[in-house]
Parts: sequence; C-alpha cells; structure tokens
Amino acid sequence: MPRPRSLRALSVGVPAGLVAVGLLATGCQKGGDDAAAKGATTVKVSLTDGGCKPSPAKIKAGAVTFQVKNENASKVSEAELLQHGVIVGEKENLTPGLSGTFSLKLKAGKYQIYCPNAKTEHWNLTVTGTAADASQDPAVRKALASATTGYHDYVVAEVDKLVPATKKFTDAVRAGDIARAKQLYASARYYYEEVEPVAESFGNLDPDVDARANDVTDPSKWTGFHRIEKALWQDKSTKGMKPVADKLDADVAKLKKLVATAKYQPAQLANGATELLNEVASSKITGEEDRYSHTDLTDFEANVTGGQKAFELLKPALDKIDPALAKKVDSAYAQVFDSLKPLAGDYSGTKYVDYSTVTQAQRRTLTQQVDALAEPLSQVAAKVTG
Repeated sequence: MPRPRSLRALSVGVPAGLVAVGLLATGCQKGGDDAAAKGATTVKVSLTDGGCKPSPAKIKAGAVTFQVKNENASKVSEAELLQHGVIVGEKENLTPGLSGTFSLKLKAGKYQIYCPNAKTEHWNLTVTGTAADASQDPAVRKALASATTGYHDYVVAEVDKLVPATKKFTDAVRAGDIARAKQLYASARYYYEEVEPVAESFGNLDPDVDARANDVTDPSKWTGFHRIEKALWQDKSTKGMKPVADKLDADVAKLKKLVATAKYQPAQLANGATELLNEVASSKITGEEDRYSHTDLTDFEANVTGGQKAFELLKPALDKIDPALAKKVDSAYAQVFDSLKPLAGDYSGTKYVDYSTVTQAQRRTLTQQVDALAEPLSQVAAKVTG
C-alpha cells in the first residue's frame, strides 16, 4: 500500500461509461513501456508539479492507452482516470523520469485526469461517439468471459477464507494472547493480500484494513492489521486493541458482502496482476509493509499468487492472442516462486524466515525476478482489451 487509498482502482460494479477496464498500471516502473491495445487511441499525460494535462483532451470512444510520464515533478508521482469520482485507471509510483501505461476501453462521457499534490489536480477528458464491438474471435471472447467468471469465484472463495481467519486472529487479540495473535497474523493477511486490488476499489475500506502508520494523518484513527501488528511486536501489548479488532472483523465482513456482487472485465484481471506485482516491488521487497513483524515474505507470496491466478484464468485466451507472451509470463511466474524457495523457514506462523534476516543479495535476487516478470506481464492488459 504505497499511499492512502480512498477510491483506488480495480473498480468493480463498473461505471456506466466503462466498457473493458484496464484499471491498473500496465507499464513497468523502470521505464517507458509502450504496450498499447491494438488500434487504441493514445493519450499522453505529462506529470509536472503544475498538473497532468492530457493530450489530446478529447477522444473517440473505444480502446485507449494512456502513456504517463513524470517530467521531473517532485510533488506528483501518479495519474488517475476518474469517472463519477471513481478511479477507473491509474499509473502510480512514477518518480522523475519514469513512465508507464495503462489500457482500457471507454464509452462516451466526461472523465478527469487527477494528479494528487499538483498545483492543478484535475484535468478534463472528454470521450465521444460509440465504441466499436470487440474484435476478438468467438473462441477468444468465450475464453475471456470464462476468465472473468472464474476470477469472481476465486475472489469470493478467498474472502470466504479471510473472514474466519481474521476472526481467529482478532479473538486472540481480544483475549490478550500476544503469542497466539502473532502466530495467526500472517496467515489471516494472506487471503487479503491475494485480492488486494479488489478491496482497494471499495472506498475507504482498504485504508481501514491495511493502512500503515505513514498512510494516516491522525494516529488516533489508524485501524486495521498494521495497527494491531505494531501493538503486538513493537508495543508488546494489546491494550486498547479491542475496538481495532472489532472494526477489522466488521471491515472484512463488509468486504465479503461487496465481492459477492462484483463484476470484472478481462483487462481488470491483467491489471490487477500487475498491481499486485507493483505491491511486491514497492512495499514487500523493501520491508516497509510488515515493518514490525517482518512477515513480508508471506505477503510477497500472497500478492504473486493472486496475480498468477488472474493470469492463469486469462491464459486460455492469451494462448490464442499471443502464445509467445503467454509462455513468457508463465515461465516468469515460475521463476519468481523459485526465488522464494531458499527463504523457507518457520518464523512466526509462516513458512518463511524473518524478513529482517534476508540479505541485500537475496533481496536483489527477488527484485530481479520480479522485474523479469513485470515486463511481459505489463503487456497482457493491452492484449485482452480488444
């Protein structure tokens, strides 16, 4: 979780103007990935401290690829595409000189490009006309439809596991059993981390569940897993944690209700996988996510597992669209999982070692494997946006 997330993207319950949503960054963090949906309109967005003016600012409905570049902005690092106040696409974590893309398919309507912390944060984008029907052959369309249904079922199943796993954890917290709570912390979070991009779409639900200390301006309002993590490992006390535990139970129960009726588009699956990989790179490998417990490797595995599941569901369609890319992504996922094997252990209820003991050389290996996956994975959303 790189920043406070209020209406973050993998938007479910798709807004009326959205057809096939590429909701999360499809470009790598390390440079300008030019992957674009075939026949897509290109909109360039330059991030400056002054703003994020789209060029052009008026486009035809259909497939769109947004190319976002930080032109040396020190205060701005992301661009979000909004409709009716909901994020429908974004590119974040762009430090000066970096660029990336996201692809989606839009219907006619009024949108805004939003760049937090710029002098002018909101810029209008107008989409006109009618989007053409999907150009994929019937077999591809059928495979993509199956993928979205399968992803819905997967998310529901994982959240069904999250609710009781969280309850076991919070019961231990309420009982003041610090040792047991520590053993249950990572296993409860695992199910959340698998489907995190979905949770991020539901208003303030994700910040309530998963905010870190630096993500909140008022420490007294800090809630969720990481607030309890700090109490267990740093404060070594569960004093005052009952209300936090109760709220965490209520929040994951709310998530269960919300995902039951959620609907997805093919590009959402691909971009959700990319977002999960971005989470690994931005907060797991750095050790920032679980800074008190050092159980980051469990989160790492969960993020990659959630992304791989989305990719596996898309793979039958991608095998028809671009079999070479499908094979490359499949192989890269396997290599990422292989890079975790030397770090096996039994630290604090996990199957990995304490992350604070992982050497810089080992972290570089993890980074290299994640980078090797990020490049081909970033191309998938554009392929399935048709």
